[in-house]
Amino acid sequence: MSRLVVVSNRIPTGATPSGGLVVALHDALSQSGGCWIGTSNETGEKPGALEQIAGQPYTRMAFQLTEEEMVGYYLGFANSVLWPLCHRRVDLVRLSLPDFATYQAVNRRVARLVANTITPEDVIWIHDYHFIPLARALRDLGVTNRIGFFLHIPFPVLSDLAILPEPAAFAAWLAHYDLIGLQTRGDVARCLEMFRADPRAEFLTDGSIKFQERVTAVRSFPIGIDVEGFQADAERTGSNLFGSDNPERFVIGVDRLDYTKGLPNRFEAFGRYLELRPEGSRPCLIQIAPPTRQEVQAYQEITEELQGITGRINGRFAELDWTPIRFINRSVDRSRLARLYRCAQACLVTSLADGMNLVAKEFVAAQDPEDPGVLILSRFAGAAEDMVDALQVNPYDREDMAAAIDLAFRMPLEERQRRHVNCMDVVRRTDSALWSKNFLAVLRSIPVQVPLDVGSLHSSGGIVVGHRAHLGRRSEWKGKAVRPPLR
Repeated sequence: MSRLVVVSNRIPTGATPSGGLVVALHDALSQSGGCWIGTSNETGEKPGALEQIAGQPYTRMAFQLTEEEMVGYYLGFANSVLWPLCHRRVDLVRLSLPDFATYQAVNRRVARLVANTITPEDVIWIHDYHFIPLARALRDLGVTNRIGFFLHIPFPVLSDLAILPEPAAFAAWLAHYDLIGLQTRGDVARCLEMFRADPRAEFLTDGSIKFQERVTAVRSFPIGIDVEGFQADAERTGSNLFGSDNPERFVIGVDRLDYTKGLPNRFEAFGRYLELRPEGSRPCLIQIAPPTRQEVQAYQEITEELQGITGRINGRFAELDWTPIRFINRSVDRSRLARLYRCAQACLVTSLADGMNLVAKEFVAAQDPEDPGVLILSRFAGAAEDMVDALQVNPYDREDMAAAIDLAFRMPLEERQRRHVNCMDVVRRTDSALWSKNFLAVLRSIPVQVPLDVGSLHSSGGIVVGHRAHLGRRSEWKGKAVRPPLR
């Protein structure tokens, strides 16, 4: 089997893998004897070659960013342009042409590192918005390996792409991948809309897209979690999670402290529920929100906003022995988090836009099937596309969310069990191991594309696809591009 080479912004540094994505890629890499490439935790003044990290049955290799690259590539274009763009927050986009140049330069530098690491038979799997131009940069270096891409966040709306410094570059970057993997069928539709609007693209009879000299396939691969591992953590017994301050009943929220998660509206909706709650009840919202990207102004502003809302609601409703909102602005251990999920009567996932949202799947997996809690899920989270038995809400409507919290607390056991069974079926069908297996099976089934010279292209009416023994060798196949049907 060909070796798998994974490229992502960060690589796992611990000896024991944890989290759905890391576990899935760890297993796939271990089976293929592969390599995982990503940034190191430290910046450097003169970043050079890849540095190998020991401790896994596959190779982990890290490269350093300079301080200038960290500011321009990561905090700048990736997280101040692409992140808000993909999450429908163009009002938060902070454009800078130097940042755009740095983003492209980092991708070209990483392409050179990758090209010097791979063998001709390797399959390359690139992850997320940090490296959208990476396939193009690799093709410019003569790399003809199969290259797949997976976008973990929502695909942008066509009209919003016009805000980019070079809007036409976005489709051209993606077209250099053999397979574009997206979270949902809605994301696939938006991606196809982008190509359909581009005069450089044409749709082939099998559903794939011919873009100038390249052919690419677009497909949905909903990501999931390590179901068995998370269930084991949830069922593990331990000390009292709350000590002597055990809440009467609580709804839990777990999110990175990000403006895409709808946290201010969530807090306000819980405040509204407190106004409507049964007399004498003392429910709690336990919100765990680790800080992230605190160097970006938008993240500083939402932190201050949430602290203000928390203080106002607690000041209005709290009593000496009851705090309605417990806002925990730091990480909680995965095993303890799983047990918190299991104890909660409900979970609030109120994303304004989300690629998938694995918290929704973690909460469902952690439940006791005999007495499960209720998932309250934003209709704008990717998970909502298939988890139709969650209580789906409009995260912009505080009254709607307050009513859902009330319904979750009052829901009869039989209905809770029915909803949980159906949601759990979705969680199992999208297990992280199946997600990686399915993506790689499709990517490996796609013939390698090797463009011929101009005369051959005119005579064949397309590009030639086929296997090759080494870089630079042209396939002897002739004919139009072929792709497996998309199902």
